[in-house]
Amino acid sequence: MAPEPLSIDSLLQQQREAKEAASKPKFLSKEERAKIAIAKRAQEIREQKEKEETSKQQRATFEQEAEELRQRERQSSSRYGRNDDRDNRGRRDNRRGPPPPPSSSAPRGSYPNVPTGPRAERDKSASSSMPPPPVPGSDSNSFAETSASYAPSMTDNDREAIRSRYLGVDKKRRKIRKMNDRKFVFDWDNQDDTMADDAPSWVGSQRQGAQVMFGRGHLAGMDDNTGTRRGSGNGAADISHLADPMERRKAAKAGLDERHWTEKPLADMKERDWRIFREDFSISARGGQIPHPLRSWEESDIPKSILECIEQIGYKEPSPIQRQAIPIGLQNRDIIGIAETGSGKTAAFVIPMLAFIEGLAPFTDDNRHLGPYALILAPTRELAQQIETEARKFANPLGFKCVSIVGGRAMEEQQFNLREGAEIIIATPGRLKDVIERHVLVLSQCRYVVMDEADRMVHLGFEADLTFILDALPSETMEGEDAGEQMDVDGETMIKKGRTRVTTLFSATMPPAVERLARKYLRKPAVITIGEAGRAVDTVEQRVEFVNGDEKKKQRMLEILNSGVYASPIIVFVNQKKTADMVAKDLQRAGWSAATLHSGKNQEQRESSLQSLRNGESDILVATDLAGRGIDVPDVSLVINFQMASSIEAYVHRIGRTGRAGKQGVAITFLTNDDDEVMYDLKNEISKSPVSKVPPELAKHESAQHRVSRDMKRKREGEEPEQQL
Repeated sequence: MAPEPLSIDSLLQQQREAKEAASKPKFLSKEERAKIAIAKRAQEIREQKEKEETSKQQRATFEQEAEELRQRERQSSSRYGRNDDRDNRGRRDNRRGPPPPPSSSAPRGSYPNVPTGPRAERDKSASSSMPPPPVPGSDSNSFAETSASYAPSMTDNDREAIRSRYLGVDKKRRKIRKMNDRKFVFDWDNQDDTMADDAPSWVGSQRQGAQVMFGRGHLAGMDDNTGTRRGSGNGAADISHLADPMERRKAAKAGLDERHWTEKPLADMKERDWRIFREDFSISARGGQIPHPLRSWEESDIPKSILECIEQIGYKEPSPIQRQAIPIGLQNRDIIGIAETGSGKTAAFVIPMLAFIEGLAPFTDDNRHLGPYALILAPTRELAQQIETEARKFANPLGFKCVSIVGGRAMEEQQFNLREGAEIIIATPGRLKDVIERHVLVLSQCRYVVMDEADRMVHLGFEADLTFILDALPSETMEGEDAGEQMDVDGETMIKKGRTRVTTLFSATMPPAVERLARKYLRKPAVITIGEAGRAVDTVEQRVEFVNGDEKKKQRMLEILNSGVYASPIIVFVNQKKTADMVAKDLQRAGWSAATLHSGKNQEQRESSLQSLRNGESDILVATDLAGRGIDVPDVSLVINFQMASSIEAYVHRIGRTGRAGKQGVAITFLTNDDDEVMYDLKNEISKSPVSKVPPELAKHESAQHRVSRDMKRKREGEEPEQQL
């Protein structure tokens, strides 16, 4: 029975399958890649051997021709050596014409007016170097042989020059510079340099940018022979060998000191040392007249009473944001701080704020009802209470009072806490606006304002509340400020123009709304950036695993927790409230003590969950993005993203709960194919970390090759059902 012919539909189906197979990337196995690499290397070796053989043949041919040329020179010299004088005389006679008639005073056989001195020597040297004229009647071959035999003899230097010029045997192969190579590679060899080896050192210094190196040798601050440094035992430059007094003064003024900044006292720090210091801590500051950062607490201008509090609390070394923000804050300047999460921003603005309050009049019955001296705004209740706890460590020993005003608590309780007044108020924008509108609190003498996590407050919709609060602050110019006068809009009223408060704004990013706030309420701010804005800290090892389905995720999570590698406390992040409750119940069934934190909990339950994790009653906290920012739980060893965050910014803040205060941490993320919108950004984020490695599954994933937008995802999902039909 003959086979049935294929139908048109089946042929079209085969063609479509073939096209789809050809369009998909082909991934080779490790053995196939090894075979291809071995074959490629063998081909390179064969080509290299062929080039070497060709070069050897060329050198052998060249040496053979040179030897034949030397033999012809020796033969010609032995054949024509006896007739040199005669031929030279004949050539000179032919060049000058017939000889003049002899005079009576000239000796027999000589010519009159024969030149002497330099001219005679010139004629001799010229005549001795010219070949003899051809003999009349001789054939062309003998003339060619005679001319070749009288070619000037070649020295070894001449032959080396010819070999170098035409064969290039002594030149090293130039390294091909890759486009992604950051290090600049010069495109010429050393022998192509046009500067002579014996040129003065100041010529090279001018070509290289005229680098000033005083105290190094005898000529222009450089030693041509050794280049060794003449210095004293402590690393300072020795200028005693300089003879010129002006040169000694210049060297003493701009002397080179190669000691690291850690080995120098504060008085010996030069601008170059401060630049290295800022690079070591990834500190960038702009805004004009930026003071030098802190090297240590002892070398700072912090008041002694606050330094004692710092010592009691146990702060050993300042963090990068504290090193630069505190000196600027002590000058009572406005600050915009952009720093990564977990960098110690709270102490960076609390210490200058307390130094500012110490200079004001103490609280009495006369001024207590006028409101606080300082105001700190935070986006969430948890962050506000955390700032309150940190601020009280400094404020209580100094005799200052801190009160938090947050939602989720009774208004009467907060009124009771404010009955005796407070120098510092920590509040969320929404509740503070309600308190001001109810006339529970006034801000008549508030002169110091801190907005922490300003981008988060704007994202939560607090921009209008922030504007209301900042407009409620006093408008009188601060004491000590230059208050110029300016006409009001009506053209009649004279108003004073000057700074009314010290405003500090901290933010992880600078969206347009935050920029509007900064332009309106900050006056000539100093901008501080620590590291790269929006990046995860380098102390967190980021791992990614592709796990599909909630059941497989639960099994993998329990495997990680039961391995015994990670100690509590541990935080597990999810995206929905119901998922948090479900994961917490599964962990409790497995024998783990788990607490939950999400927006469905009231304030008392949230505080109880955080406190149980901090004091060790709970081993694991299952939370939504509510705990992603501003939550400080000490010594979190592991963060598990049970569900990947919807944005890379939320992911960065989640994993920032571990690896804080310079300690190491691990973040494990469970990915599915539904997380394709963030795969590209996630791959780039992991690749920036020095302690993390992008897994092959993520690196090769189609969605990780380019950014996938929601419109692209919606269009792709709409095309898939049509293809299935």
